[in-house]
Amino acid sequence: MQESQMPAAEAIEQSRYEFAFHVLPTVAEGEVPAVFAAIKSIITEHGGTLGDEEAPARFDLAYDIVKYLEGRNRTFSSAYFGWVRFTATPAALPVINEELGRVKHLLRHLTIKLTKMEEANPFRFHESLAARVTTIDELPAEAEEVVDAEIEAVEDVEVKDGEVAEDKV
Repeated sequence: MQESQMPAAEAIEQSRYEFAFHVLPTVAEGEVPAVFAAIKSIITEHGGTLGDEEAPARFDLAYDIVKYLEGRNRTFSSAYFGWVRFTATPAALPVINEELGRVKHLLRHLTIKLTKMEEANPFRFHESLAARVTTIDELPAEAEEVVDAEIEAVEDVEVKDGEVAEDKV
């Protein structure tokens, strides 16, 4: 029986990755697409193949991030967040990460290897923020009942001489 040999290029398996990043809020809104294009260009220059993406959009951070810039520590409370998925060989990933780390307009970034489940179900951050329930009027009926019960429970509590006592009717 004769063994078939695969060419070396086909034997190298590609892995799926996601590069998530925050662009500094000091970058003008019109310049953010150019930063995003530069990120994608770095990935493709080093053998990566681009996939799904979410373009960066500005939002308020959950906590302040401090970054040393221009000779001093600066605190940022907002940034442009985006991500791009790509496939690349595991050997190419360190080179890609090193190049992406040199992009001066990035506040913070992270590259993760995706599972098949994550690849099939991308989380769209900005769509999630837009669809987030923010008022009681928009809550489903079951949630509204829970909120009403909590409000009634608080209304049944009264304070006497600095102590909390439940009002028993």
